[in-house]
Amino acid sequence: MIPFFLLFILNYDIPYHTVWALVVYFLASATDFLDGKLARRYNLVTTFGKFLDPLADKLLVMSALICFAFERWIDPVAAIIILSREFMVTGLRLVVAGEGVVVAAGIWGKLKTFFTMVAQIAIMVLQIIFPDAKGSPDLNWESEIFLVNEGLIWVAVILTLISGGIYLKAYWKYIDSSK
Repeated sequence: MIPFFLLFILNYDIPYHTVWALVVYFLASATDFLDGKLARRYNLVTTFGKFLDPLADKLLVMSALICFAFERWIDPVAAIIILSREFMVTGLRLVVAGEGVVVAAGIWGKLKTFFTMVAQIAIMVLQIIFPDAKGSPDLNWESEIFLVNEGLIWVAVILTLISGGIYLKAYWKYIDSSK
């Protein structure tokens, strides 16, 4: 669904492109929640799913962050912080996978992902209602709606840093710097 999200969010020639991007993003987020719930309910949780599901979440969130920063809907610094954490945790997952350890999403990671997805949905809704609300090119953040966007994304940054620190602390012991 990510290619469709990108198609809509970045293509101004499509009428209501942000609305369509929101629909695709919402469906991707909802199906992500639903497939995890069904996998747990019917005992269909797999190692592959534990790895792939968070990766798909990250790709969706990161795609939206880059687009939002490009559109000046959010502060690019917030996007860079979240993107950095995502790359760090993904790299950590790959390194410890080499040690035979599967890093399943913890509660803080799930909370971070949930809040970030809700924040991104809210940001798109606000941009649909107030399409001119964005930071100015000279980084003079005056728009009130932009400040709401900023509040949402900086809460996501705080959750991102907390969950990233928890993952790093829990799995650092598996990293052997001599290899």
